[in-house]
Amino acid sequence: MTLQQLAYLVAVAECGSITDAAERLFISQPSLSAAIHNLEKEMGVTAFVRSNKGVAVTREGEELLSFARMLLEQADIMQEHFGAGRRRDPRFCVSCQHYSFAVNAFVDVVQQYDADRYSFILRETQTGEIIDDVSSGRSELGLLYLCESNESVLSKLLRKNELVFEELFTAEPHVFISRDHPLAARARITLDELRPYPYLVFEQGERNSFYFSEELLSMLDMPKTIQVRDRATLFSLVIGLNGFTVSSGIIDPKLNSPSIIARPLDMDGSMRIGLIRKKNVVLSRYAVSYVAALKKHLSID
Repeated sequence: MTLQQLAYLVAVAECGSITDAAERLFISQPSLSAAIHNLEKEMGVTAFVRSNKGVAVTREGEELLSFARMLLEQADIMQEHFGAGRRRDPRFCVSCQHYSFAVNAFVDVVQQYDADRYSFILRETQTGEIIDDVSSGRSELGLLYLCESNESVLSKLLRKNELVFEELFTAEPHVFISRDHPLAARARITLDELRPYPYLVFEQGERNSFYFSEELLSMLDMPKTIQVRDRATLFSLVIGLNGFTVSSGIIDPKLNSPSIIARPLDMDGSMRIGLIRKKNVVLSRYAVSYVAALKKHLSID
């Protein structure tokens, strides 16, 4: 096994095709296929399933890719420390629910590792896709929350995919509303007071059940609901329709809107917001920096 073989493995997974990866690596397709085959034979795994449409990563391949990325990252660190060799371009991907502090932390990482070339990805996406992304190795980290109503289902899904959840902080439920909302002057807001107003939630696709909801309330709890896919649309509707959503209470007026405020919601329950990652895999320097940036923005020691 060589670092070059591991780099080839990662390239094929990212391109989804032997042909495209060979073009990116400036080597012949037969040479790349032979290198991947030899690595698979040495490791005793089948990393990819080949078809006319390209390649698909197998379950064994996902695990091998996690270790490959880790070893390539460690090689980069060693070369940087001893000043020898050419470092790979910075690469990092995180998938998260729609939190402004997740975006702020990502900005810090990009600024910290700014270079002539880099590939950073921030995916604000559905809860199920966050788990899929981290499980498949598309994202190194995921950011979501657990609560009393979803923990049994999501924890089982995390264990099935060999992922671990590491709590960052516990948040009491808050509502995000407009500064001009009729309830804006209230110190705390009750569910009954919210019933006349539209409840705005993030749509979860095929897994659109309350177990995967980003909001602490089930959609069935409110008579008026509107589903959206992105944060900008949600906040526009909060302002335009006197709507509301339920979240952690942490809000950034720079990234959201200065017209949006947070008020405590008078209900039982809490949100355990945390990171998910692959079990027994060492985090890259970029992931470590991202975790540190998250804690800074959340004021966690």
